Amino acid sequence: MPVTYPRYILVWVGLVILTAITVTSASLNFGRVGILIVLAIAAIKSTLVVLYFMNLLFEKRLLLKILVPIAICTLAIFIGLTYTDVLYR
Repeated sequence: MPVTYPRYILVWVGLVILTAITVTSASLNFGRVGILIVLAIAAIKSTLVVLYFMNLLFEKRLLLKILVPIAICTLAIFIGLTYTDVLYR
C-alpha cells in the first residue's frame, strides 16, 4: 500500500509542528530535562522521515533486520571515536 499525497502532507505538517516545539523549547529554561525533550522530539522526527519519506514503512522486514544493526554499529563507532577524541585531549 503506497503512501498517498495527503499522508505526505500530514507528515510534513507534523514535522513542522515538531520543529516549532523544538525551537520554542530551546528558548525556555527546562534545565537538564530540556536536552531530553529536544532529543525525544528529534527521535520522533527522524522516525517519521525514515518511515514515510524513505518508504521504509512498507519494506520487507528482512531489510529492516539487516539495516537496524548496521545503523546501531555505525552509531556506536561514531560515539566511540568521539569519546576517544575527548578522552585524549
